[in-house]
Amino acid sequence: QVQLVESGGGLVQPGGSLRLSCAASGSGFSIDVMGWYRRAPGKERELVATISSGGRTNYADFVKGRFAISRDNTKNSTYLQMNSLKPDDTAVYYCYVGAINLQGRYFGSWGPGTQVTVSS
Repeated sequence: QVQLVESGGGLVQPGGSLRLSCAASGSGFSIDVMGWYRRAPGKERELVATISSGGRTNYADFVKGRFAISRDNTKNSTYLQMNSLKPDDTAVYYCYVGAINLQGRYFGSWGPGTQVTVSS
């Protein structure tokens, strides 16, 4: 129903910046929440940030003041601007979308993930 494509990951030095993008495609749904999660090596997947359809944002404590989530509803896209990156931010970052289908059922979809590596 919803296909998600992420881009923008890569290798960056500590203190550097990256901007992740996620575009949703498909039909028969209305997007509610969009967000980013991450999974570091040997750890569980964790919330990074979410943004509601109305623009309300929520951040994990460990990214507050460094990361900023945004969305463009006209493009069904969400973005994660990551600044002051640290080695601990190294992880696979996943885009998440919560949406409602034509039958009124709420469902979630995940992107395949994009690798972010912070290293000198």
